Amino acid sequence: MLIDTHCHLDFKDFASDRQEVIKRSRAEGVGLMINVGSSLEGTLSSIEIAEKNEFIYAAAGIHPHDADNVSEADLEVLKKCFEREKVVAVGEIGLDYYRNISSKDGQKRLFTKLLDEAKARDLPVIIHNRDAHQDTLAILKDVMGGTVKGVMHCFSGDRAFLENCLGMGLFVSFTCNLTFKNADRLREIAGLVPIEMLLLETDAPFLAPQVFRGRRNEPSYVRYLAEEIARIKGLSFDQVADGTTNNAKKLFGL
Repeated sequence: MLIDTHCHLDFKDFASDRQEVIKRSRAEGVGLMINVGSSLEGTLSSIEIAEKNEFIYAAAGIHPHDADNVSEADLEVLKKCFEREKVVAVGEIGLDYYRNISSKDGQKRLFTKLLDEAKARDLPVIIHNRDAHQDTLAILKDVMGGTVKGVMHCFSGDRAFLENCLGMGLFVSFTCNLTFKNADRLREIAGLVPIEMLLLETDAPFLAPQVFRGRRNEPSYVRYLAEEIARIKGLSFDQVADGTTNNAKKLFGL
């Protein structure tokens, strides 16, 4: 069995054929999925999708792009989402200094608040980090301490950042961009991650594997990622599938 630990089936990209996409994923061996909220509206939709499908879970969070526009009323609604039965994580949350759609100060404030909520509820965190390595690590250490229950989603850092993440106990996940022809550096980093700390994700609808590049990604394509990781690490497909599935179940309590 494979688990897609990070997809966005609530996005409009799937509005016309969401159930067909879900059925295809199941047929391709994706036994469980986590639909990750990236806004308050997206979180509510993610929970609705999860509650309609036994094998789909939800994460509740607000992306750093929206940090400057989050109100206290929004946060109160989000806090109630953390109590829903199908919600297994807080995310995606974090910092994005690549696009800086929201101010750095606003991003850091929201990240800190949502980490506090995750810590109070003992929920794992799904962390978005783009070009914000040092601030991400500093806030995690300040709020969560030396050990963090969570995953660094769509890993894009260097070896030093990887070592810091693993040292804090974070799982690391890669997306299907690991299959891109120009992803040699990323493949080198992936090879350094112990199988015991790896998770699989598609981040669908983004980052479809090389064979479908430029098209919509979907959870069924996580198989291509598992095959690539098996090749990189010199493992069998079943070893990657079993190892990452066990890791996801452990982290998210599935």
